[in-house]
Amino acid sequence: MARAGLTAERLTRAGAELADEVGFEEVTVSAVARRFDVKVASLYSHVKSSQDLKTRIALLSLEELADRAVDALAGRAGKDALRALADVYRDYAREHPGRYSAAQFRLTPQAAAASAGVRHARLTRAILRGYDLAEPDQTHAVRLLGSVFHGYVTLEMGGGFSHSAPDTQETWTRIIDALDALLRNWPDPAPADPSAG
Repeated sequence: MARAGLTAERLTRAGAELADEVGFEEVTVSAVARRFDVKVASLYSHVKSSQDLKTRIALLSLEELADRAVDALAGRAGKDALRALADVYRDYAREHPGRYSAAQFRLTPQAAAASAGVRHARLTRAILRGYDLAEPDQTHAVRLLGSVFHGYVTLEMGGGFSHSAPDTQETWTRIIDALDALLRNWPDPAPADPSAG
């Protein structure tokens, strides 16, 4: 394959495909070079290191997820929107397990601020406006939803629920119902304990 055809974008996409096949943790510049049947050194004019390649894959994955979420949320509100967003993450993880793992990759503060991760937070906050949550409760709710969605998906993908009934889809549906009920009845903060401090 001609080296002239190599670009950072092409290498990133190849790395993302490789992540889905063998796992994100196995992606290296060397592994991508083998995919193109070129020497590793020929890739370093496009990506700086395996860390740089993984960062690029993470950014691509976050972008793909955000684009799917925007499409899924169009015209939806309340529990319908909540379910649509949750399903975007779960479906993406099933279709692209390596890319989904990449979307959890720790980015530098600068890369995170410029990433589509910001869009994810905005989309989640847009859903929460339908539940009439003000700050700081809105931030708590964003963190709760992220924890539940990603925690469930990670455990499910790892086989954590494969040996017991009921079916994982039934549990997923019940979780969304429970989250909707919680968001509609968000608890007031507990009063400060006067004996503390």
